[in-house]
Amino acid sequence: MNALHERLVAQLGEAAMQLEDLRPADVPLLLVPREQFNEAARTMKYQEARLVAEWASDETLLAGGYGIYACFSKGSDFLVVKCVAPEDDPAFPTITRKYAAAYRFERQMHSLMGVTPLGSPDLRPWIKFEDWPEDAWPLRKTFDSRTRMPRVPGDYRWIRAEGEGVYEIPVGPVHAGIIEPGHFRFQAMGEEILNLEERLGYVHKGIEKRFEALSWEDGARLAGRVSGDTTVAHSCCYCQAVESMAECTPPERALWLRAIMLERERIANHLGDIGAICNDVAFAFLFFQCNILKEQIVRTNFQLFQQRFLKDKIVPGGVTVDLSDEGIDCMLRELEEFSKKFEQLIVIYDNNASLEDRVRETGIFSMEKAKDLGTVGIVARASGLDLDIRLQRPAAPYDIIVPRVSVQQAGDVNARVWVRIDEIRESVRLLREMLYNLPTGEICAEFIPPLSQASGLAFVEGWRGEIMYWVQAGKAGEVNRCMVRDPSSLNWLGLEQSIHGNIVPDFPVCNKSFNQSYSGNDL
Repeated sequence: MNALHERLVAQLGEAAMQLEDLRPADVPLLLVPREQFNEAARTMKYQEARLVAEWASDETLLAGGYGIYACFSKGSDFLVVKCVAPEDDPAFPTITRKYAAAYRFERQMHSLMGVTPLGSPDLRPWIKFEDWPEDAWPLRKTFDSRTRMPRVPGDYRWIRAEGEGVYEIPVGPVHAGIIEPGHFRFQAMGEEILNLEERLGYVHKGIEKRFEALSWEDGARLAGRVSGDTTVAHSCCYCQAVESMAECTPPERALWLRAIMLERERIANHLGDIGAICNDVAFAFLFFQCNILKEQIVRTNFQLFQQRFLKDKIVPGGVTVDLSDEGIDCMLRELEEFSKKFEQLIVIYDNNASLEDRVRETGIFSMEKAKDLGTVGIVARASGLDLDIRLQRPAAPYDIIVPRVSVQQAGDVNARVWVRIDEIRESVRLLREMLYNLPTGEICAEFIPPLSQASGLAFVEGWRGEIMYWVQAGKAGEVNRCMVRDPSSLNWLGLEQSIHGNIVPDFPVCNKSFNQSYSGNDL
């Protein structure tokens, strides 16, 4: 029994009942009465636990009603709390007033599952657009995903700052660059930004609904397409959740190969981000040099794993591709050459005064705000929060080869760049250790589908931050629900808060320093 479990049981007594169908077993699942769901959140808040995710599941074909879930964490302790909303009264008490991070979780639950967070300060649609029928809930079992959604008149109510001299700047959803669509509304006075609100959902694909029509094995391919730049981390997290519920243990070599792929994905994306941040402040030299290094990394991926971005290489039970001794030598030589070139570029970054002027003290996101909004990954660590799931829940080989986590205090664009720089250096070290000590043996174990009504969850530290998957089997052992929580679901809120008081021309570089996924958020 972990500390969060003990505290909630002490607070609620016999009203909190432990369920045994969640794996891994060291993450307790407590069922609480619906009217005490809010009290459970309050207890977690007093314990200084963070809200990892909140979601709903249509369980009308299982035990009946709608399952309302919230996952909390403090250090290495994790706890999932559940209440049930009856089918004829799909409502539950909001926890938004305790956790700001629940703000968009609950809007999305209301929009897509049709469950109502009572007392919520904001029930505007999220992901589901206002010109969809209000009573169309795509994640309910009664909704046929093949049905074309009819269009109805709708209006989205933007939050606005008003007053003399205040004007509004709409940006997007279509942008000049080759990026995904997202709409931003600024209120500004002169060049100073007073308020920013985001409107996302333009790349909503019905991912979570699609999982329900697939086999557990095919789900790994879909997970790898949730966010194309994070294919390794998403497919790895999905597979870990499925393996957990099915009690399938991949071979040790497979787990190490997954970690090697994760660290290579981390390096490639951090390089792209550092270059793009420099490009947004007109320092094109580092943009091109970082992208040359990134291209070399993904070309080696293709040479050794037959896929530039390592898509579809992770499956339930293990991996589909091995690494030969020649491949190990090739990667070690690449890392040696890469490190020399990378360090030369960092000297240039660190010694350029015009670059420093644009990134230092720009887009400051304080530790207090980072903690209140539940941010994770690069964003959290650049604001002083020591969060990395590789340390909180270490899986092989991170239980043996322990990462050194980079934490910055300034919370500005420059801090977010330096977290990336340090993480590239650390990924190089981790890769060398993994390659020198890679275990021998098989790379995939037999995967037997899980039992009916089992559920599993998993966490993986992707390059943006912590990813979470929760999967649930139906009566016949099929996919009843797959909940995906990309780090962007939390970190987009942070971007809105970091831009206050900055000037309009600094938004692009601030946005790029966060670089959150539209696709991973829109699902």
